[in-house]
Amino acid sequence: MSICTPSSSSSSSSSSTKAWIFHGIAVGAAVAVAIGAHAYLYLRRPGKFRTRVVGIIPARFASSRFPGKPLVQILGKPMIQRTWERAKMASSLDHVVVATDDEKIADCCRGFGADVIITSESCRNGTERCNEALQKLEKKYDIVVNIQGDEPLIEPEIIDGIVKALQAAPDAVFSTAVTSLKPEDAFDPNRVKCVVDNHGYAIYFSRGLIPFNKSANVNPQFPYLLHLGIQSYDSKFLKIYPELTPTPLQLEEDLEQLKVLENGYKMKVIKVDHEAHGVDAPEDVEKIEHFMRERNLS
Repeated sequence: MSICTPSSSSSSSSSSTKAWIFHGIAVGAAVAVAIGAHAYLYLRRPGKFRTRVVGIIPARFASSRFPGKPLVQILGKPMIQRTWERAKMASSLDHVVVATDDEKIADCCRGFGADVIITSESCRNGTERCNEALQKLEKKYDIVVNIQGDEPLIEPEIIDGIVKALQAAPDAVFSTAVTSLKPEDAFDPNRVKCVVDNHGYAIYFSRGLIPFNKSANVNPQFPYLLHLGIQSYDSKFLKIYPELTPTPLQLEEDLEQLKVLENGYKMKVIKVDHEAHGVDAPEDVEKIEHFMRERNLS
């Protein structure tokens, strides 16, 4: 495993991803209209709704499962650079920054041209790191997109999709994306599963397989959903989030999204057609490089 050597970027996205995203946004817009006059007036208030958007990539060196993960080389580029380059392609983002507590990561990011915000080591998760970075930014933003640094092939259309979904759902404070779960990932605790209601709002997230049936086997006919780490927040809610007391489900599953749901806040979910390639452990690097070589992604 080698460390940071900045270089140039290239990328590609699929039309099927766009189709899924547009479907999710359309559903979100319909729900926003259906929830009543109060929300409608809120959406129609003077000026545009949630227009200023910043993308923040939280990155820490001291990962328990994979120390130094943001700096690992993926086909000649540090993973944090690949994520930043993909994020910069999203049309909805007015600004993209890396938030880190580590000078090695900060120096690497400055080397390939990224703006960096130094955050404290006390941040318990990526959401809290995004909040601290938001407070240190000079400009004010309405939406903050938390872009996971370990999804180096994240598609810009997905970033744009969750931003538009949050803009179209004034009763939600949070938005995120899911994709189809592969059967082989059904019982992998690193692959977080999600269930969604008929209006496109999250019901629950789990490291276990949900829903779980009486046979205790994967049902090949059921459309299980895999949560993608990317998520966006209303900036006012993001300031409240660190003050919320940790909740039982959040602590048991070790999933920060559950604290949002347990406190009664709404979370909009869009489904996308995306080949998820998160890097959770060192062995995932070889897998993602193999995938990129097969598809001629440099």
